[in-house]
Amino acid sequence: MITWRSGIVEQVGRSWPGAQELTVVVADGVSGPDPVTVRALAYPALVGDLRAGDAVLLNVSALARGLGTGGYALVVAPGSPDRLPADPPAGPGHLVKARYTPLQAMVLGVDDQESPHHEVLRDADDLAGLPVVVADLHSALPAVVAGIRYADALLPRAGSGAAPLRVAYVMTDGGALPAWFSMAVAGLREAGWIEACLTAGQAFGGDHEAVTLHTALLAARHVVGADVVVVAQGPGNLGTGTRWGFSGVAAGEAVNAAAVLGGRPVASLRVSGADARARHLGVSHHSLTAYGRVALAPADVVVPVFDPAGGEPVDVAGVAGGLGPGVGAGARLGAGAGAGAVEEQPGLRVPDPEEHPAAHLAAVGRRVAQQALALGAPAGRHRLVDVPAGADLLTALGSSPVRLSTMGRGLGQDPAAFLAAAAAGVHAARLARGV
Repeated sequence: MITWRSGIVEQVGRSWPGAQELTVVVADGVSGPDPVTVRALAYPALVGDLRAGDAVLLNVSALARGLGTGGYALVVAPGSPDRLPADPPAGPGHLVKARYTPLQAMVLGVDDQESPHHEVLRDADDLAGLPVVVADLHSALPAVVAGIRYADALLPRAGSGAAPLRVAYVMTDGGALPAWFSMAVAGLREAGWIEACLTAGQAFGGDHEAVTLHTALLAARHVVGADVVVVAQGPGNLGTGTRWGFSGVAAGEAVNAAAVLGGRPVASLRVSGADARARHLGVSHHSLTAYGRVALAPADVVVPVFDPAGGEPVDVAGVAGGLGPGVGAGARLGAGAGAGAVEEQPGLRVPDPEEHPAAHLAAVGRRVAQQALALGAPAGRHRLVDVPAGADLLTALGSSPVRLSTMGRGLGQDPAAFLAAAAAGVHAARLARGV
């Protein structure tokens, strides 16, 4: 189950809140006998601060198999007893996360009896219509928030001094358990794009810790004072290529949780115009299953409109040429969708993304609209909400303070993925402002 290795820290690399990158020399190799240098990730709160020359114990299981977001070996502990971190200071809190694993961590729950917020949350039971955007993938988070901020800047407010919408992120435990793994969360917090990260279930390391998704949502409303909440798993989506074997099933449960607490669920569709797998082209089967089969409460399913009536198709190449840090690294615009046009549905043909990027995006949008019909009444239980996703929204995505990347593709390679998530944010902002 676990492939263990010991190594020596050669160099300390970049760090962000809660995480530290290391270069580690592994004398006995990873997947072979030869010495190898690997990238490793340490969480100082768990294993202490490490420096060059330190011996470390590594878990290289995922690295040896070529699995997992990031491609890291994970530091389990210092390799020498004299480098073990000091005991944590005595303090309140008795919630145990990553329970009954060797690295189970004890944290202060936001609703713990010892928490200053216990009284507020003890009988809390209502989100009072709080918009809750639900997404399958962690990579949707910065795009959703970009959409919220874009719409909020355009919407009327009650008074010229009204504050921007406060956004909270609830991280569920379907992907990475430590919130510290996410550079996106760290960057969004630093930029002030999200007010707080709340870690639910077995996930830990957020600004607030919660036992359940329900408690996390209530804390976002009553403790953080959020105007909009985004719910998504941490980095590292798990899937087996089967109908039900993927961690994004939890997106449907998140819709149920938001609804039962009196929130306003907003379903963000997982969309791609560049995924080579047919089951993820247009609307992913993950969204169709999670929202169509698992979500038992009605939600607003946001359908991005890439070619709005009366408007010009999005000039993806032209807009992308002037985008900022959110674009991320990538090959040519639209690369990754495969060569030539893709047959999507009878009578619908997706043009080549490299030769005709605007036409390609418009065709993907038509495919998405057709697929989404299965989720809306009368075929489904949800409300379909069309949201224009044009050049202005694409430009807003380019202003993201963190790199946009999904399944290894950046904004220029798969704009449909990020525009769909941003459109959900636009709708949530309108709900929050009562528009």
